Amino acid sequence: MSISARNVFSGTVSNIIPDSINSQVELTTAGGDKIIAIVTSASVTELGLAPGKPANAYVKAPWVMVQAGQADIRFSARNHLAGSVQQVTKGAVNSEVTVKLSGGTLVSAVITNEAVLELALKPGAPAAVLFKASHVILGVPV
Repeated sequence: MSISARNVFSGTVSNIIPDSINSQVELTTAGGDKIIAIVTSASVTELGLAPGKPANAYVKAPWVMVQAGQADIRFSARNHLAGSVQQVTKGAVNSEVTVKLSGGTLVSAVITNEAVLELALKPGAPAAVLFKASHVILGVPV
């Protein structure tokens, strides 16, 4: 399967908190990173999601925010993953910033060139990526 989402997190479902409309699904990658997704409870059933089952989490790069350094700030975004900048590819208006997480996963974010300058993002700099649980799309192998 080909998909346009730049970020694919492969892992295993580690926890599900069910609810009548939406459920929270936690996916743990091989590197130990935890991704939280909020999906409909119908999707949990239709996809056969259960702890121990393999699944993939997809997140489009424009949905990813970047935080410079290791600031002591709390966010409402459920996914806050630390790492370091691996690459910055500058375009005319936006840049693609690739952050390597501590577990080895690469995460791409598309942010403005102005933000890259303001945050002093460059290879090797500590950074974190943030994205909302509702921006995570889950899929399972067929």
